[in-house]
Amino acid sequence: MFFSRVFRHFPRVFLLFALLSLVTSGCSLGLLDLPGLTGKTATPTVPAGPTPTPQAAAAVTFSVVLPAPLPGGETLYLSVLDEVAGLAMNPVNTPMQSMDALHYTVTIPFSLNSVVKYRYLRQGTLPIPEDDGLGRQVRYRLFHVTGPSTTEDIVASWADTPFTNPSGRILGRVLDAGTRSPLVNILVAAGGQQTLTDADGGFVLESLPAGTHNLVAYALDGSYQTFQQGARVEDNKSTPVELQLAAAPLVNVVFTVSVPQGTIPNSPVRLAGSLYPLGNTFGDLLGGMSGVSARMPLLTPLPDGRYTLSLQLPAGADVRYRYTLGDGFWNSEHNLDGSFVTRQLVVPNTQETIQVQDAIPTWQSGPSAPITFELTVPENTPVTDTISIQFDPYAWTEPIPMWPLGNNRWVYILYSPLNMLGSFEYRFCRNDQCGLADDIQTGSGQLGRPVATSLTPQDLQDQVAGWSWFNGSQTASLVGYPVTARSAGFWAGVEFLPDYDPSWQPWMAAAIQNVQSLYANWLVLTPTWTVSQASPFLFAPLPGSDPLAVDSADTIARARAANLNVALFPQPVLPVDAATWWSTTPDSSAWWDAWFARTQAFARYHARLAKSSGAQALILGGEWVLPALPGTGRAPVDAEARWRSLLAEVRQDFDGTILWAASYPSDLAALPGFARDLDGIYLLWYAPLTGTSVDELKASAGQRLDADIQPFQAALQKPVILAVAYPSLDSAAGASVPVQTILQPGNPAGGVNLQAQADIYQALLLAVNERSWLGGLVSRGYYPPAVLQDASASVHGKPAADVLWYWFGRFLGLVP
Repeated sequence: MFFSRVFRHFPRVFLLFALLSLVTSGCSLGLLDLPGLTGKTATPTVPAGPTPTPQAAAAVTFSVVLPAPLPGGETLYLSVLDEVAGLAMNPVNTPMQSMDALHYTVTIPFSLNSVVKYRYLRQGTLPIPEDDGLGRQVRYRLFHVTGPSTTEDIVASWADTPFTNPSGRILGRVLDAGTRSPLVNILVAAGGQQTLTDADGGFVLESLPAGTHNLVAYALDGSYQTFQQGARVEDNKSTPVELQLAAAPLVNVVFTVSVPQGTIPNSPVRLAGSLYPLGNTFGDLLGGMSGVSARMPLLTPLPDGRYTLSLQLPAGADVRYRYTLGDGFWNSEHNLDGSFVTRQLVVPNTQETIQVQDAIPTWQSGPSAPITFELTVPENTPVTDTISIQFDPYAWTEPIPMWPLGNNRWVYILYSPLNMLGSFEYRFCRNDQCGLADDIQTGSGQLGRPVATSLTPQDLQDQVAGWSWFNGSQTASLVGYPVTARSAGFWAGVEFLPDYDPSWQPWMAAAIQNVQSLYANWLVLTPTWTVSQASPFLFAPLPGSDPLAVDSADTIARARAANLNVALFPQPVLPVDAATWWSTTPDSSAWWDAWFARTQAFARYHARLAKSSGAQALILGGEWVLPALPGTGRAPVDAEARWRSLLAEVRQDFDGTILWAASYPSDLAALPGFARDLDGIYLLWYAPLTGTSVDELKASAGQRLDADIQPFQAALQKPVILAVAYPSLDSAAGASVPVQTILQPGNPAGGVNLQAQADIYQALLLAVNERSWLGGLVSRGYYPPAVLQDASASVHGKPAADVLWYWFGRFLGLVP
């Protein structure tokens, strides 16, 4: 799913490389005086103050070996990338000099202690970026500038040619140099490949061309000093390494910026930067971007019209940044010639506060005048929602929060980079969830609203008639039933959807508050790792697709602060459904060794995350591991021993409750022996129920529970928790739609019927109420960032949530 999300617009992004150099010069800025954003415009002066000492420069020579001579008429470029704007958006391409048919070189000066992000590019009729040894486009290479130096690279292949040369791998660990403890989520790069370290600090870089590569370990938040060394790779061999990184002390840095004359007072100015806390996700997001506006820190307006922001930044960190009224691309600051302003701060190692005094030249780029988007939304729009605007200049880019005017009115003024645009499209959505929580006019794959740049200011007046998958508040007609309160160990919970996106994180706090309002006592989080390659088996956290440990820890902390117990149920992100994926995997002993090694790393990563963040439970298993279980005919003969070894390691990392996720009914009869030794069963329940009334559905559910689950639980003598997923469909009770489909938000699998889902939950909870031996009920598939009244299994904002509210509060004795 992730890969389709990232690459669905790739051909149009690819063509953008040829367009980005067509930047016209800027002109003076003119702004409109909007209702609700009026006020006197201050013309601030920048007082004298200490600023960081400019960094000395060092010449870096980049030498590269190509896999084959360039075709006639092509030029080789070194492309230095701007990750703040997005890797496709603002590259600086420098032609390289040919030493012979395969060897090229170029020398470029950079500030000392810079971390350069770059890749190689063939330019003919169209630009062709380099691929790695696995046939994937190189995101970027890293080089740490510590003085005049030379780096030697090897291009594995290009997008139009396969990789056929000898290759090997680098594997190793990244440790804290002081404590020798493993470092998690450190970006390790070599040979055009990148990966993040696991809980043991471990990493693997596969299919690297034979030869010497520059190996770099880089902390996404700058908290450790960048490490760099050469690593020799030999054909069909592994190069083991141990990298030790020194922790960086924090320095207080105060940014104060003077905005252009005419900037509307109290406009939301953000700091878009290259570090993770500054909005950079290090992922390939929509339209080739890497940053999310809502994750970028907001500056505070000062009385004199300036803005300020105080941050704790690591000493030695190379911070690339720009000020923005949008993100690193849209509405960011520009030079008067129309080019992007890219600022750099290498944080000095000092105990004193660093004062950074900046002045924004202009918000505008080129002669085109600003475009004002004024919007009126329906009165039933949730008051907690933020309205976002999304632009499509060549493909949909990341949404940007609009500015509230009150009374269901929103506004956004677009200043730049209008010099790169002619005609383009835009659309509105809720909470940055464009593509799902859309304006009904542009939802469901319809085209956006058209607009074109102009030399005169434009003020577009739009109205949202309704929202896709939202019809206002939907409540259930609750019938009072006597409820038997349960013991303290009973689970009344909600499980979040595992289809994570970095845009979700700003809305997690509101989602947790909503779950808490249901009287739930458990929140089940489903953090993911991505399987990016079946053979060799590459399974690791992928930025932009999977929540990093810092994000998961933040969500857990918020849930614990809301008095919710937290369980982690880690999930893989597969490129296709699990059955199809397994049908393509090899059966060799070496492959199974890799599978169990990475799956153990996956389990231990989340066990340590649960331990360090205060989560109370860990759930392992699920349908995706079925072919690897003993007795399946596919798994190796020692599968039972391998799983027991894996679980023993997990027990050392985490001393809380460990449950095994098993699917009903297929997994119960073949439940492996090691699973019976855990603390209980998290039973994935999506069983067909017969009948149309609540009473008939209750009887059908009770029949299954008594015939299949009660004997199983009695023999097991451990808690069994029902983890329930049912869609909001006419045919929901029949469970005819695959569970992978109903767990997808915006699921259009049939006619939406919110009451059908509510009736099923009412029936199941009535059945649970009569069976004291059940350990709880968890509602699966909750979509955190926005209410969607779609056909999916999410209960967020649906009548089924009211049913849970009624039963959960009474099961837990919180409501009489």
